Amino acid sequence: MSETNLQQQTIELLNDDEQKAALEAVLFAAGYPLSFEKLGETFGKSEKEMRYLAEELASEYNRADRGILLLVMEESCQLCSKEQYKDYIRTAMGIRSSGKLSNSCLEVLAIVAYSQPVTKAYIEQVRGVDCSWAIGTLCDKQLIEAKGRLDAPGKPILYGTTMEFLRVFGIGSLEELPNCDSPLAVRQDPVEQTTIISEESKEEALTK
Repeated sequence: MSETNLQQQTIELLNDDEQKAALEAVLFAAGYPLSFEKLGETFGKSEKEMRYLAEELASEYNRADRGILLLVMEESCQLCSKEQYKDYIRTAMGIRSSGKLSNSCLEVLAIVAYSQPVTKAYIEQVRGVDCSWAIGTLCDKQLIEAKGRLDAPGKPILYGTTMEFLRVFGIGSLEELPNCDSPLAVRQDPVEQTTIISEESKEEALTK
């Protein structure tokens, strides 16, 4: 019997609690998001079954008084430290930089998050200033990325948020963003809209 088959038989013998414990161990050891496809291959389950298992484990983590949470995203999941304990983590690990995003970056990020996909020209029309630096910074931090090009003269790049954006802000999907009073809220007042994303999230969550 091959080692792979033996491992698969061992996994199949685990009960639900043991499978959740095994999933916890895998995510802890990884330290980065693992796709449900990869987890499915590991546990011999479908992606849907792995997502359900992760959501069950997440509900246990997220309602307990613990320093970590299980973030379930659209295609992957990851163990993360809770934001309220970031100062302790920075002190223990000697992290001096706060990783804060500037107000201009937050405004651009809010516009992209709520109106995506959007062009640089649209973002600048909303803000009324050049946004090259902010867009470049957000791309460097992998919070936004090119999603294609607009079918218009010049073929401008269309920007949207990334999976890293979801991870940093601790949400599983864009549907979890706070609701806007109006679909034009970002266009009307991008500065006020930025506060909807949360003042706490001015820090780029280096500890997540």
